[in-house]
Amino acid sequence: MITNDIELLKRGTEEIIPENEFLAKIQKSEKENRPLVIKAGFDPTAPDIHLGHTVLLRKMKHFQDMGHRIMFLIGDFTGMIGDPSGKPDTRKRLTREEVLENAETYKKQVFKILDPEKTDVVFNSDWCSKMAFAEVLDLTSRYNVARMLERDDFSKRHKEGRPISILEFMYPLIQGYDSVALRADIELGGTDQKFNLLVGRDLQREYGQEPQVIMTMPLLVGLDGVQKMSKSLNNYIGIEEKPQEIFGKVMSISDDLMFLYFDLVTDVPKDEIETFRTGIKDGTIHPRDIKVNLAKNICAQFYDQETADKAEAEFNKIFVKKDIPDDISDFIIPSSEVQDGKIWLVKVMVLAGMAKSNGEARRLIQGGGVSVDGEKITHEDHEIQLPVDAILKVGKRRFNRIKG
Repeated sequence: MITNDIELLKRGTEEIIPENEFLAKIQKSEKENRPLVIKAGFDPTAPDIHLGHTVLLRKMKHFQDMGHRIMFLIGDFTGMIGDPSGKPDTRKRLTREEVLENAETYKKQVFKILDPEKTDVVFNSDWCSKMAFAEVLDLTSRYNVARMLERDDFSKRHKEGRPISILEFMYPLIQGYDSVALRADIELGGTDQKFNLLVGRDLQREYGQEPQVIMTMPLLVGLDGVQKMSKSLNNYIGIEEKPQEIFGKVMSISDDLMFLYFDLVTDVPKDEIETFRTGIKDGTIHPRDIKVNLAKNICAQFYDQETADKAEAEFNKIFVKKDIPDDISDFIIPSSEVQDGKIWLVKVMVLAGMAKSNGEARRLIQGGGVSVDGEKITHEDHEIQLPVDAILKVGKRRFNRIKG
């Protein structure tokens, strides 16, 4: 039985091209009770799946739960070429053995999210390796060089006189042909894959098929808060990491970034997320509490709720309560010093007697010696939102429980 939830399917997407065709396909599938073929390709160029990959996997799961047919495509053939998307130079080619070894690891990991009983795992070598040379030449005749050079990365390299191999031109052609081979109705991909996805749409027309709709998803920003999540940049959360590692890494992201994570890697309802935003803004909710909610949600996705609860307890034991004396003093923040539900941390330090002056408090913060609930404070203009019940640590041995 096909039961579509269009709002959920559209959640977190960057673009749906074209949206009118998407709606028509969705409505027709429900009317005829015919599953759509949903395709997403993954090149096994690295053995581990991280949280960034799950943005696509979760969208596939949404379609799967609604009754559609999921094609998890492992690009073992294209993986030996290497996707040139966003790359300034020709990529190093992987051996067949490297690709197959990574592919096996992928197959084990994706079923942490997808239902193995309802997922078709396919390899594009099944059709690509069987193509005769005449068929390859026919494929190349269906696209032109001018269109290829419209790609930003190819165009830039061409203008700068840097080499582009004919093999690299084959990558988007083969990825597009995968959609022909699978007769895909919808293809999912990151925003950096938009050109390749559109090639698939064009090639389906060339081969007399109804063109696929493409859905692009934002690239998940990594732990550094700047670049996309990537193992090579060491700013990633691996889905097979220990629960304590996953929890701790989520807790390390910025308050602003956590809302992107809520949107892209959880199913927390939008109205609930908006409640979190509002609560932080008006000071009725502490950002750390929301981040704990996020960390437990993500941890539970790959383990279970009990494990997530234990990961939180372990995190608090190590990072929040570490070396905290049993007899620390409480400091009640005077309501007269609070403005708009906030108070300047420098002022708290001075009022609590943990710094002799504003200047000294600033220097302590700049030196990296101040933390609130285990989170190091790096900006001297940091404000504390009330209500609050947190451990303020200055230096190695001075503690105060601040309340207000």
